[in-house]
Amino acid sequence: MEHLDEISIEELQDALDNVEKKKPTERLLAAIAYKNGVAQDELAEWHGVHQKTIYNWLKRLDTNESLEHAVSNTYRSGRNQKLSESQQQEFEETVHDPPKEVGIDAPAWTPALVRQFLEETYGVEYSLPSCRRLLKEAGLSYQKPRCSAAEADEDEQEEFHDDLKKSSGRWMPP
Repeated sequence: MEHLDEISIEELQDALDNVEKKKPTERLLAAIAYKNGVAQDELAEWHGVHQKTIYNWLKRLDTNESLEHAVSNTYRSGRNQKLSESQQQEFEETVHDPPKEVGIDAPAWTPALVRQFLEETYGVEYSLPSCRRLLKEAGLSYQKPRCSAAEADEDEQEEFHDDLKKSSGRWMPP
């Protein structure tokens, strides 16, 4: 066997008694079966995963740390933020004011406008979905424009239609 030469079935069974979550249990059961002669491709079929996954599970156990820890998932913090905390706070304060306050000729913040603003101001690039998330995290909510009454002043109607052309939807503070 190319894996688990240093680990006995008894050690694996003891570790199995000490884990509670599904994934670590599944990984230890696969290791026990492997030590009992079941091939990796058959284990992959049993567990509904790729053979490479079984290989990775077994390789995790070739370590100096405890078996319980080796089969458990470690905390992953995710990708680092592109904006610092102070930049994030400054951005959130900025989007609570109309874009005109920072010299942008637009009636309201849109994900595309936020994307452009972040790139020009902080030199970072965000996708449109991430810009939507940033607006939501800043406490803004998406609001569709509503039609105004036909009796409205003609200048107001024209202004409304101009705003509508600039933005089909807006992110506004609640």
